[in-house]
Amino acid sequence: MTVLDRPAVSAPDPSAPRRGTGLLLRWWRRLTAMRTAIILLFLLALAAVPGSLLPQRSLSQNKVNTYFTDHPKLAPVLDRFFLFDVFSSPWFAAIYLLLFISLIGCVLPRAMEHVRALRAAPPPAPRNLLRLPDSGTLATSLAASEALDVVEEELRVRRFRVVRRGSELSAEKGYLKETGNLLFHLSLVALLLGLAGGKLWGYEGSILVTEGQGFCNSFQQYDTYSSGPLVRSSDLTPLCVDLENFRAKYEQNLTAASYTADITYGAPGAAGRPTTIGVNEPLRVDGDRVYVTGHGYSPTFSVTSPDGTTYDDLSVPFLPTNQATMASEGALKLPDIGTSGHDQLALEGFFAPTGVTQNKILTSIDPRPLDPQVAIFIYQGYLGLDSGVPQSVYSLDQKQIQRGQLKKVAAANLKVGESTTLPDGTTVAFTGYKEFASLQLSHDPGQLWVLGAAISLLLGLLGMLLLRRERVFARVSTHDMADPGGGGTVLTLASLTRGSGESAPRFAALTDDLDDALADRAPALPTGGQTP
Repeated sequence: MTVLDRPAVSAPDPSAPRRGTGLLLRWWRRLTAMRTAIILLFLLALAAVPGSLLPQRSLSQNKVNTYFTDHPKLAPVLDRFFLFDVFSSPWFAAIYLLLFISLIGCVLPRAMEHVRALRAAPPPAPRNLLRLPDSGTLATSLAASEALDVVEEELRVRRFRVVRRGSELSAEKGYLKETGNLLFHLSLVALLLGLAGGKLWGYEGSILVTEGQGFCNSFQQYDTYSSGPLVRSSDLTPLCVDLENFRAKYEQNLTAASYTADITYGAPGAAGRPTTIGVNEPLRVDGDRVYVTGHGYSPTFSVTSPDGTTYDDLSVPFLPTNQATMASEGALKLPDIGTSGHDQLALEGFFAPTGVTQNKILTSIDPRPLDPQVAIFIYQGYLGLDSGVPQSVYSLDQKQIQRGQLKKVAAANLKVGESTTLPDGTTVAFTGYKEFASLQLSHDPGQLWVLGAAISLLLGLLGMLLLRRERVFARVSTHDMADPGGGGTVLTLASLTRGSGESAPRFAALTDDLDDALADRAPALPTGGQTP
């Protein structure tokens, strides 16, 4: 009977667990390489291009809706790739995160290596100094140690760190160049951190405020707002702002020269403090900034019902459609005027600060309110404000008109003080105008962090470009000279320079200075005389 040998069981390879670790290390080295960081920085800039070419939901939902209307087939495809939410998309966040990790993994080891280099002595002189790009020799009658003393003194005056090793000398300066390089990259990391912090904990809101009105810092009161994912309503600064007066100044060519707004601000329920803000002079309080970003007009009306009830000072902002002439359009909805819930009033029209009628059409020729006029259409019926369907406060719902729920009952062009009467006896009068300011409140906790990082980044860049890393080596040797002066010392010099500018002129200047210093230190030879 033949006994078959059992197959040998192979022992586990001790290197098997290390293969995965080695693969991770290789990928980590690739990710933290400077070349990878540059590629990711380029990809981040490239990924931001669609955000500047396409409308973004975080800035204007209305423009995004308009784009969907104009491009019904293309828009859904673009939306599938988050091209209307570029800066909050997963692929943009992935590039941002990879760049952040790459910079940290690249800069921190270099920073620790640089700290060790700052504490280390300059390296020993190479064996053959004359092979370096900038090199030369000097002869002197000084002893070897005295010649090196002269070189050391001259280099220390030039702020070199000097180390002597026997018959040779090593000197180095320009560590700030590498410090600037590291400061630049560390500042870039800090800049990314500041921007990320501002996006996570920052918020901003915009609102149109007519003179005599105000708002409080609450998401419910803003016309549009955006906030970071870590912001809660309770985190908003308790602040209320009232617009007392607005002034717009124009140049001779009718372009806006300045916007200034007189406001009062303070905590809710507290006495307001007055101040004046402008386009480049925002209100800064508790980390919040309130800007003036635009302005417009709010025409005012009075309505007298058939029973003699008068409603005065009715106004709403009309949005400018032409910035050159401030011609504006808007709508005024009056749900509380009428004898029943289906007998409401609405005005939709055109406001001209300086009105001129051309072919029975009202237009504006000047942004200043020199001759205010309005062209209005007046509707009666049901506005549908209690239907639960959202509506724009600046225009009427065209579906209400198409369904016949709102019927046009009158149209008129009015100057200040003029009025028109509806068929049911209601009188609508144009009584004047107020100005409104477009205000934006912004809160960015990373603002100062970003500013400091940008300044240090600029300083680091200047250090990289303007400073030089330079090493100088010297070695002495003695030899017999052919002349009657006897023996002497030969000083061999060499330098290595990394940085801006040519190194040869600087080495030549150093050599000349050393030659003069050696000549000044050398003992004077006795003067020989002739015998009679």
